[in-house]
Amino acid sequence: MKKIILIASSALLTLLTLACLGAYWGYQSIIDYSHTPLSLTEPKELTINRGTSVHQLAAQLEAEGVIQTPWKLKWFLKFRPELANIRTGLYEISPTQTITDLLNDLVAGKVKIFSLTLVEGKTISEWEAQLNSAAHLVVPQEVFAAVLMAQGDDSALPEGKFFPDTYHYTANADVKTLLTQSYKRMEQELDKAWAERTPGLPLKSRYEMLILASIVEKETGQAHEREQIAGVFINRLNQGMRLQTDPTVIYGMGDRFKGNITRKDLVEETAFNTYRIMGLPPTPIAAPSKASLQAVSQPAKVSYLYFVSRNDGTHIFSSTLAEHNRAVDIYQRKKK
Repeated sequence: MKKIILIASSALLTLLTLACLGAYWGYQSIIDYSHTPLSLTEPKELTINRGTSVHQLAAQLEAEGVIQTPWKLKWFLKFRPELANIRTGLYEISPTQTITDLLNDLVAGKVKIFSLTLVEGKTISEWEAQLNSAAHLVVPQEVFAAVLMAQGDDSALPEGKFFPDTYHYTANADVKTLLTQSYKRMEQELDKAWAERTPGLPLKSRYEMLILASIVEKETGQAHEREQIAGVFINRLNQGMRLQTDPTVIYGMGDRFKGNITRKDLVEETAFNTYRIMGLPPTPIAAPSKASLQAVSQPAKVSYLYFVSRNDGTHIFSSTLAEHNRAVDIYQRKKK
């Protein structure tokens, strides 16, 4: 009898040992699984919806080819339940991440950050096209005017009032938040430029400074010429001369501009044709940079009244019409 009991006890001990070994092997297998790389060959976007459960997460990751053997993920989350507290949002995941890395990012809410660069010298129309093509960005109709209104500006004239810079957002963000930052930044830079302006400038308001800065922005091919170009326009305004700048003509033409300005375009009566109107056009013609605002605020003290392109992004500056005509002959009419 004792022998039978000893044999039974030995068998039970063996079974328990095997069970423990099996449990340990299973646990170790799950832990090893958590350190395996994601089943990806290139980065991809992953959207986690609100209310996603552990079972739904495992099924989604398997369906999207991110993991294999989803049952191991479910077991791992039983061992590490704190990693099941995932946050909603759009994430970018990569082949270099392990399953644990992914879960840590989902718990921390490290969603993908998108960048949008609003380039200086562009118009609101050009920026609208850019916004509408931006990834995962919600863009309502007339959004620029809506931001103006929300900031107490009921002019419905957004051109030039938003600061060109790189802005960041998360998926499906409201673009109004981004553009409000841009508007407030332009207000700050314009206030600073106006406060630091050279005494005696022929500009009656901050808005006139903004308009002239937008023209300087469009005329600038080389950064080091900004102050000189601003100086030319300031001199012309002081002497009651027309600005006669092609970018204003182009802006006034709108969609009719196809790459060239004709003589007919130069004599056309539009509110923006500075070959016909005196002084500044009624609004900015593009988004000026901080450098252009500063150039108009503190223009170079020069005698120049004219400039003409060398066709390489730089200009020849002249103080007299005779000098200017000579430069035009050389660089535009190709006369020696």
